[in-house]
Amino acid sequence: MTLEQFLDELASAAPAPGGGSAAAMAGATGAALVAMVARLTIGRKNYQDVNAEFENILPRAEARRAELIQFIQLDADAYSRVMAAYQLPKTDDAEKTARAAAIQDALQEAANVPLRVARACAQVLEMSAIAAAKGNKNAASDAGAGAVMAEAGLQMALLNVEINLGLIQDQTFVAALRAAMEPLKQIAATRQAILDTVQTRL
Repeated sequence: MTLEQFLDELASAAPAPGGGSAAAMAGATGAALVAMVARLTIGRKNYQDVNAEFENILPRAEARRAELIQFIQLDADAYSRVMAAYQLPKTDDAEKTARAAAIQDALQEAANVPLRVARACAQVLEMSAIAAAKGNKNAASDAGAGAVMAEAGLQMALLNVEINLGLIQDQTFVAALRAAMEPLKQIAATRQAILDTVQTRL
């Protein structure tokens, strides 16, 4: 699927892909920008002291990019399963029970997928901080752009976790995911500090 085709689907009346897939796309874009900065830093004589650090960051950024690209479809698939569960028959008590269980299972998966997106975006945001502070100065704006995209993907993904948690009946599951979200929110809050660093290098 081309980017244009993805955006056409995103703009359509279909419920999926939606915000979760867009979050993954934003995170993947951020990871690509971090990888770009790494490549523009590795092997440059003025950055020999951070060469090893960026040689370590590059494969990690590429791994997150590949993972987040996969999540674009996985998130859409997860929400499609929720919609399919709501369409199950409910003509008798047995069907109603089976339908309710299927909905809850699908909602849990629909919450888990964007949480995984958020975690991947958080890792990209952390890498962008290093890229902004230590990477090739000529690509400082790209590092900043990577941070903005990663943080956007992170916040978008967390919103998609939240909307599903409101429909999930298993409060132990809900509490566990809310607890998992807290450190991710703290990482998201680092975006402005990264952009402040970028400003000193422009």
